[in-house]
Amino acid sequence: MTMAPTPGQTIGPFFGYALPFPGGDELVRPGTPGAIRLHGRVTDGAGDPVPDALLEIWQAGADGVLPSATGSLHRDGWTFTGWGRASTDDDGRYSFTTVEPGAVQPDTAAFFAVTLFARGLLNRLFTRIYVPGAGLATDRLLASLPEDRRDTLVARRDATGLRFDVRLQGGADETVFLRFPGHRP
Repeated sequence: MTMAPTPGQTIGPFFGYALPFPGGDELVRPGTPGAIRLHGRVTDGAGDPVPDALLEIWQAGADGVLPSATGSLHRDGWTFTGWGRASTDDDGRYSFTTVEPGAVQPDTAAFFAVTLFARGLLNRLFTRIYVPGAGLATDRLLASLPEDRRDTLVARRDATGLRFDVRLQGGADETVFLRFPGHRP
């Protein structure tokens, strides 16, 4: 008999308890040379804010090298671990202080890997936030998507860095989410 896996979240969300930690949204300290703000909103299918979501990002450094330092939860002020966690506020807004990642391979675009946890989701969602600019036309994952859906994965530049809004539950501008082998949505 094959047993179905249980959902990743049965009741909740419990994100406000123990998951956010001091400095979790600061992959680098504000004011660090090259620091940018990665920010946006998480909204549901009706366009209403999702005030209790949690986003985690993983990224390469500005040089395109994936960090190998341990201790992601310990922020010492100089070790870049490439990982961060931020909660949304009552208006669905989130923000990270980080550096713009470089592309990790030739003919690919630079991106942030994102995991999203939120109310109503039985399991986490995966997506990417692509940095606008070089490599978008030759990136294999972006090229595998219908042309009219690709822009849901590309951030927009603003005065402080990059803005990326996550839209859940349908609609023409719903964020594209990814499925990995062994992952059940």
